[in-house]
Amino acid sequence: MKTPRLSSQTLRVLERFIERPTAWRYGYELSRATGLKSGTLYPILMRLAKYSLLETKWVATEDGVPPRHTYRLTPNGVELVRATFAGERSTLKVRRPAFSGGKA
Repeated sequence: MKTPRLSSQTLRVLERFIERPTAWRYGYELSRATGLKSGTLYPILMRLAKYSLLETKWVATEDGVPPRHTYRLTPNGVELVRATFAGERSTLKVRRPAFSGGKA
């Protein structure tokens, strides 16, 4: 399966999803959690959906408020995210210099 490029912003978004993989998330909630503006966030969400890594649905809210788009990881998305972050964690462990206890 072909996957999208995983920029640092895309990884930031995916990190929020993996916290609760089966939960539906609103774009506004993701924007606040990641610090990404809508012009960056929504193209990422659309690209992840295009690659079948996210599923999307419209949710009706209270009367007079337009429906909101929600997103959650697909099984393929969960698999990709877990593999990506598992690899990153092991890479980060290797890259971190050991603390020498000396003065900086």
